Amino acid sequence: MADPKKEGFLTYAYILLYIALSSGQIFFNKWVLSSKEINFPYPLGLTLLHMIFSSVLCFVLTKVLKIMKVEEGMTHEIYVSSVMPIGAMFAMTLWLGNTAYLYISVAFAQMLKAIMPVAVFVLGVAVGLETMSCKMLLIMSLISFGVLVASYGEININWVGVVYQMGGVVGEALRLIFMEIFVKRKGLKLNPISVMYYVSPCSAICLFLPWIFLEKPKMDEHGPWNFPPVLLILNCLCTFALNLSVFLVITHTSALTIRVAGVVKDWVVVLVSALLFADTKLTMINLFGYGIAIAGVAAYNNYKLKKEATHVSPNDSPNASEHGESSHRLESQPLTRR
Repeated sequence: MADPKKEGFLTYAYILLYIALSSGQIFFNKWVLSSKEINFPYPLGLTLLHMIFSSVLCFVLTKVLKIMKVEEGMTHEIYVSSVMPIGAMFAMTLWLGNTAYLYISVAFAQMLKAIMPVAVFVLGVAVGLETMSCKMLLIMSLISFGVLVASYGEININWVGVVYQMGGVVGEALRLIFMEIFVKRKGLKLNPISVMYYVSPCSAICLFLPWIFLEKPKMDEHGPWNFPPVLLILNCLCTFALNLSVFLVITHTSALTIRVAGVVKDWVVVLVSALLFADTKLTMINLFGYGIAIAGVAAYNNYKLKKEATHVSPNDSPNASEHGESSHRLESQPLTRR
């Protein structure tokens, strides 16, 4: 019989690990992209490295060492019709989101990401996955108002960075919508490791093509490539570790826990980034607006969890009810959603 105290300790340890890795990866990416010492202002190239590293490591862990298992049931038709669009949107999300760090602060980028539920809901209504209601309209308005207030309070706003970040938000929203359609129509549920195994190679290909035309010529202009390989490999390894931490949290906790941890992580990123980066200057209007937006996000999460609970049949197992949605979410961050 499992020791409840030990299980509780492990649960908190996994959550703290996820928050630390997720926050740390955002700071790490910002530092790599903006540091004059490293001189690697290539967000597309960095994201491509992440995807290649993730693809290779997933293959080694699942097919060579067989430490982890890939869910069965994937067919060529499902891969082409479902996984490829998801991979393309994932690539777009990470590329645009990382590019935004070249123009805006980490804190402000995080505040803009709070608009995500609005984008997901609007697209969900458009494709028939969501239903408009007065309650949801109120929640979406609250989130939108909070993000607008936070943006109004931004001292050094850069609209190029805002456009990149909002493009990343749209890409992430489309990815989540495709995931929902993927699960509902195909009936195939994948854990995060399986999603990484199938999606990462596709995302790498989607990133490689624009990298050849957009960033490779710039990199060649600076002469022989002498970027720090150890540092870049460590950055890729941290990204993969983040995805593994998401797998651990989802496996040992509930959908509610991962969402609460995500909100805590967002606040940690906003506050800590003000101490780490010179381009981050928080104002009371920033924090007030972000607080409103996060309250709306919390209300949205609560609404979605209640809705999911009503769709769980009495015969479903406890694990199925807890991890129903989480089993097919790819946290990303980002790579998860950085």
